[in-house]
Amino acid sequence: MGISIAICELEAKSASCRELKKDVKKVLLKDISGFENAAESDEVISLEEARKAIPDWDGFLKRNRINEETDAVYMDKVKDDNDVLILSKLTKREYTGWIDFSKLDNDGKKSALDKANREDRVTGWDELSFDEMNNTCKNCPLSWDKGRGCIGAFGPDNSVLPEIAAKRICPIVASVPEGVKTGRKYTPEEGMKLIKEVEILNAALPEEGKIMIRRYSGPLERLAAVAKISVDENCGFFFF
Repeated sequence: MGISIAICELEAKSASCRELKKDVKKVLLKDISGFENAAESDEVISLEEARKAIPDWDGFLKRNRINEETDAVYMDKVKDDNDVLILSKLTKREYTGWIDFSKLDNDGKKSALDKANREDRVTGWDELSFDEMNNTCKNCPLSWDKGRGCIGAFGPDNSVLPEIAAKRICPIVASVPEGVKTGRKYTPEEGMKLIKEVEILNAALPEEGKIMIRRYSGPLERLAAVAKISVDENCGFFFF
């Protein structure tokens, strides 16, 4: 397993993705009570009822291009007008759990966000294609990893760089493994300290041997880049 470094991009005003990531389009809730008017739903018919209504079942699947292994019939998949007419009287609404933010006022949005897990949301950023995301990251002023974005490699989880840092009294780099475990967020003030630690460790690597220079010069370069962004943009950073 490897350890990665990332900045807290939503804290940085210059982040190209910031506004898109803050633009929440919808969230997933386990309980949609109170949000029914904004809740996405499907019109569904059980297989048993659909088979009873349409005797030519194989023909139904073929003309509507529905997978024969489906567990139910979803009306948005039914294309044949005659089939739609027959089945539309049998449908039941099933909520997906997704809440459409375009149908909520500001209070409703805040309430939905409070109830949703952080990962259970779709933002404007999620709606971009991979190419659009890559181009945005490539041209972002916070793209510290040589144009590849604001996330990069620290090294393997058995890296001895934290041990070297502990010997040299560099507590931030020494804390990386524990920071991964605890989900610690480092501050811009710690970014300033990290800049100094990188200087100390770069000077110390020759004393650790040529192998250590080759192995850890890259991670130290990346740590310096992250620390500079953290200080310049007044944003945090973390390891995961």
